[in-house]
Amino acid sequence: MTQIDPKLILITLLIELGVAAAVSSSLARSKTFKNLLLTQHRSVRQNALLVAMICFPLTLGVWVRVTVPNFLAADISFETTILLGILVGPIAAMAGGAALAIPALIHHEYWTLPINLLVAAVFGAFGRFANPEDVWSFSPMIDLSIYRWVTRNLRRPHLDRQILLLVMIAAMQFCTSMLSRFYPKRYFDLYSDVVWVQLLICACAPVVVGIPLKIWNAIRIERKLEEQGRLLLEARLDALQRQINPHFLFNTLNSIASLVRSQPELSREMIVKLANILRVLLKDREAFVPFSEELAFTDDYLDIEVVRFGEKLKVVKEIADDTLHIVVPGMVLQPLIENSIKHGLEPRISGGTVTLRSRITPEGMLRVEVEDDGVGMAPERTTPSPVSGLARQGTGIGMRNVRERMEVLYGDLASLEINSRPGRGTKVTLLMPILDEGAEAWAQDGREVIEAARHLLDDAVRVMMRER
Repeated sequence: MTQIDPKLILITLLIELGVAAAVSSSLARSKTFKNLLLTQHRSVRQNALLVAMICFPLTLGVWVRVTVPNFLAADISFETTILLGILVGPIAAMAGGAALAIPALIHHEYWTLPINLLVAAVFGAFGRFANPEDVWSFSPMIDLSIYRWVTRNLRRPHLDRQILLLVMIAAMQFCTSMLSRFYPKRYFDLYSDVVWVQLLICACAPVVVGIPLKIWNAIRIERKLEEQGRLLLEARLDALQRQINPHFLFNTLNSIASLVRSQPELSREMIVKLANILRVLLKDREAFVPFSEELAFTDDYLDIEVVRFGEKLKVVKEIADDTLHIVVPGMVLQPLIENSIKHGLEPRISGGTVTLRSRITPEGMLRVEVEDDGVGMAPERTTPSPVSGLARQGTGIGMRNVRERMEVLYGDLASLEINSRPGRGTKVTLLMPILDEGAEAWAQDGREVIEAARHLLDDAVRVMMRER
């Protein structure tokens, strides 16, 4: 039996921490690895691929340890088997542990395989028993873990699975160190007759396990934040899409009331059109709709406005036929038309005309224009201030609604431009990429995300009520 120099053991322990951090950080850069790691219910094939990605570099480390004298830190197969057990379960961890044992078996260290299988089974069972949050929040800072455990148990004694995991790893490390001491040619692990050095060996094992968990948990938290941000974005988009100007609703109801006796048939038509508008606003509407469907929605709105304003309001459409099939954000035209009527034509005694145009530009973009010949806007209200490719022009709620929704849906791929001359009218131009393929699928995903956001909100409310 050869006693390992305590100085070599200390250097080895330090390098082991570096190896664990380097390997886990390198794996964390792989998109495939991140997707596999964060998948909740993995298939057998996905588990096998995840285990292979973790074990391949560390199996090479075991091979380096058995072939290069005094280079012991490359072998962290014991800690890796523990990590596999708590992350992927006992069966997959046993397969990984067996793969890690191959170089050692070739080197006649025959105890390695059964020990790895035992470790995989024990910690795989713990992984099934423990709460996933307890595993992911496992801290390699042993002193802090113990301090938190003591303070929590002083208030309310209970079984702390994180401390249990720490104790299990340290105890298993002690057992394998003793096995290596009595059977040095059949099993390798660090051991020392110096008590404080052996304590460091046992304390280092939980840290080596905890480092990858900390690094990968940071990725997990980042992914959760991205998902929550996406849910919030979609919920915000849904809220913007359902906005309706209350003044329009009240004015329409007042117009219907005034027509009930004098023109009952016309009032009935207005009720039907208003019902169509409310039905569209209140139902689960797709994020993208064909341009022809968007035009049909604005037709109902314009028909109501024409009845309200009479001959003072005229509507002209210059719509290119090849733009009707293109998908656009739902409810993108109505706020612009409402803006033109309310701020451009209504203040003008003689009324005016609203013109809708659409065409495909030579660059392959969809260009939509909403123009009126009303009173126009002052120059300071139309000064562009680009943010995410969209000009921050106009101060109305409708304009802000359209701008925000286009930012959410297109980012810097779309633009909104306002040209206005006082006393001559205003023209709003939307320039959007053509998404005639795949947008329906995107919209379906959006609806599913919004539904998931609602469920999350309901769960949060229920939890808060229970805590109260």
